[in-house]
Amino acid sequence: MAQQPGARGLVFNEPLIFEHGRKGRKGCDVPKSEFPETDPAATMPPALLRGPVEGLAEVSEPEAVRHFTRLSQWNYGVDSNFYPLGSCTMKYNPKVNEAAARLEGFAGLHPLQDASTAQGALRVMYDLERMLCEVVGMDAASLQPAAGAQGEFAGLLLIRAYHTEKGNPRKKVIIPDSGHGTNPASASLCDYATVTLPSGPDGMIDLALLEKEMDGETAALMLTNPNTLGMFEKNIKKVCDIVHAKGGLVYGDGANLNAVLGKARFGDMGIDVCHMNLHKTFSTPHGGGGPGSGPVLAKKFLEPYMPAPRVTLRDGRYDLDFNRPKSIGALNAFWGNFGVYLRAYAYVLTMGGAGLREASETAVLNANYILAKLRGAYHVPYEGTCMHECVLSDKFQQEHHVSTLDIAKGLIDRGFHPPTIYFPLIVKGAMMIEPTETESVETMDAFIAAMKEIAEVAKSDPESLAAAPVTAKVKRLDETQAARQPDLRYRR
Repeated sequence: MAQQPGARGLVFNEPLIFEHGRKGRKGCDVPKSEFPETDPAATMPPALLRGPVEGLAEVSEPEAVRHFTRLSQWNYGVDSNFYPLGSCTMKYNPKVNEAAARLEGFAGLHPLQDASTAQGALRVMYDLERMLCEVVGMDAASLQPAAGAQGEFAGLLLIRAYHTEKGNPRKKVIIPDSGHGTNPASASLCDYATVTLPSGPDGMIDLALLEKEMDGETAALMLTNPNTLGMFEKNIKKVCDIVHAKGGLVYGDGANLNAVLGKARFGDMGIDVCHMNLHKTFSTPHGGGGPGSGPVLAKKFLEPYMPAPRVTLRDGRYDLDFNRPKSIGALNAFWGNFGVYLRAYAYVLTMGGAGLREASETAVLNANYILAKLRGAYHVPYEGTCMHECVLSDKFQQEHHVSTLDIAKGLIDRGFHPPTIYFPLIVKGAMMIEPTETESVETMDAFIAAMKEIAEVAKSDPESLAAAPVTAKVKRLDETQAARQPDLRYRR
């Protein structure tokens, strides 16, 4: 077997923190207070007081440090190896942008400061909005949405406000089955019924079917381009024309934007409003629950409805404009996740237009390299050039009773995080792989070798894959039971 990342080295055993230490140990000395001790019960309601905590660990400083350091060494992160997750863009991000986000003058700002004392921060926001508009061909942007899903929600609110002012908010939104899973939820939150549009045999939007579904009660088409099959909607102009002919608007989900930066712009395609994920494409680490940022961007006719306040520049001074009578309102307390803006701002300034274009070209090249190398070993459900991610299936391995889940667990034994599995839902046994622009050919070759080895083992020793992973700290779990019946209790 070829040597794979993670196949050698120490794997520390580490018990729960509650199983460490002895009574009386401590990791710090707290100076004695100069004020007399008082009984908290004499001044505070009993409901606010905590009693003794049974079983709380008492440990020394080395014990505490080693405990959490050992736990950290069980983690898998983008700083340690390749994340092939498709639809998520788990790419390595330059550390210099982390430094920019921690500059004291920005990190120390209070969100309630007067605008006159935060001119630098407001300039970052003002400039970044215009940079992002240029990237996607839109006229106005708001940085407020805190994630891609909230960016979608904001975009649908803009569409609803537009149609409402015209006298009819309309009733439904069309969503291709190759769209992102949060699209229906965003439409529902805006009180729209959703109509699912099945993909054509080429994985693209079926123009005839769209023409049939599009009517005067359809507020919008929500599409992801490139879609979740990793394919670019080549008929996008015709798609937009069909929707616009019936008075509808087109929403573009920008979660896969790092396939087209500097190559194609949503606004030029005919899309009216979109969002982008700064935490996928523009240098904020993705995953772990945040932080995120999903700016919403729109054509000029939707600008009056954009979230308030808006950052303005007048007579050389930046300010916040709250006087927005048609606005959909504020989406966030204060102004959103400002640290994410700083990372994106530093990233765009560092890369420039040519750098952003090269990043997209490399992301697409890498994905097609993996697709070409694994074609034959794995089934390719939709043929053709992919964009930033490729989709395979377990059709060949099913002949030997090996599933996508078995393949994913086998990758863990070979030192790799599994790709996204069983998504998109329209591909049975799907494996969605996204190498991003940041991975070297050596890393991809090692991943490809592991995937090919698993394909061979599926034929010669399928039972071993059913038992995988065997080298991981935790063996295969019953994931269905874990999701449906989580046991979070601590037992001594």
